[in-house]
Amino acid sequence: MPATTIKPVPTLGPPTETPARIGQWQLVRMIGEGQLCRVYAARPVSHAAERAAVYALKVLSERWSADSAAIEVLRREAIVGRTLSHPHLVSVLSAHVAAAPYFVVMPLLEGVALSQRLAGGDRLSLPMALWIARQTAEALDALHQAGWMHADVKPNNLFLSPDGHVTLLDLGFARRPDDTTSIINRCVTGTMHYIAPEMITSALRPDIRSDIYSLGATLYELLTGRPPFVARSLEQLADLHRQGEPEPLRMLTPTVPANVARFVHQMLSKQPLRRPQTPVEAIERLVTLEIETFNLR
Repeated sequence: MPATTIKPVPTLGPPTETPARIGQWQLVRMIGEGQLCRVYAARPVSHAAERAAVYALKVLSERWSADSAAIEVLRREAIVGRTLSHPHLVSVLSAHVAAAPYFVVMPLLEGVALSQRLAGGDRLSLPMALWIARQTAEALDALHQAGWMHADVKPNNLFLSPDGHVTLLDLGFARRPDDTTSIINRCVTGTMHYIAPEMITSALRPDIRSDIYSLGATLYELLTGRPPFVARSLEQLADLHRQGEPEPLRMLTPTVPANVARFVHQMLSKQPLRRPQTPVEAIERLVTLEIETFNLR
């Protein structure tokens, strides 16, 4: 597998006015924007205007509408999201990916991305952090059982409901472990803090253990308030993932139990063989840690 080319996210212009309609969907408001797509709250045009929007349309941005690799990302999200059903995986209800405008239809979720909680300075309790990690591991297990890896686990792709339910989003970069090519030379600014070493080197082929590394990086941030590595450039950050060691978790947050810290550092091992080998193994460890830290609720 060739090494990943690292490049910054292109600057997007200010959001254009929300189009009134796409196909049979009335777009109510824009609720999010990513590197490739914009997401709108929507309702079928057959529904009365006073009815609440209960769907989300993820629409490929115009600037990418002629890019075959970007279109393939949305098509892959449609394939994975429509063939897999799991409480912690985002569902794709329908899709229009054969011709422009390209979009997928999903349920409109209530809550915020975990990255928003972290950006607001919200420090989660240890039991809550472990619960979020376990729910994410359960979503990864569903993907793994179906022969996929997610390949982009990070706080921005974990949606947290008001009652703490986690939904893993953004299935467009999902890949088969034997896939030796990337469907897009994607921008990695938001991903690089959580990316496994083998995702950015030709030495090892990524697999589900790469997702476990990314989950470990996310859990590290939940417990310390910062990702495992911080650098001034994407290249330096990549080098740290390949060769550096994160600061011991308990140096940053001494109240974290030693057994929890050991598990997080195991997930962050440079060698995939030293990490939990499957999401099920990670789930079992997380359940044990949840039980052992129950009194900290």
